[in-house]
Amino acid sequence: MAWQPPGGDLGSRGPGGVPTAAAVKAAAVERLRLALDTAFGPAGPGVALAGRAVRATAGAALVDAVSGPEDLLVVGTGARGLARRPLRPSVARHCLAHAPCPVLTVPPSPLQAELDAAHRRNAWRLPLDARELAE
Repeated sequence: MAWQPPGGDLGSRGPGGVPTAAAVKAAAVERLRLALDTAFGPAGPGVALAGRAVRATAGAALVDAVSGPEDLLVVGTGARGLARRPLRPSVARHCLAHAPCPVLTVPPSPLQAELDAAHRRNAWRLPLDARELAE
């Protein structure tokens, strides 16, 4: 998991209610542990797995994790609206440009938009016709 202190390096020095870099790293490690436990459960993944919490941007951390040209880096592309592009650079584009190995980009599920619409309807307590989801 890639992590960065809020406010960058200058904001990670402590006083004034800003969490220290150590506290942010501890939170990232705990979040990674929870994500792995949720994904694999108590039985584990069934293969050797090492979780890493790295102080870096997501793209840089993924590229640094690659051993060499024989690896394959698989990255989700995610949905990026026009408003998010300037604020959050594309991790997939960074990996495609900088990784020394092949990069496989996986687009979001075509059903994701319908699922998001159903969640919005539920949040607004609008009636939901399940037949719409089956079509």
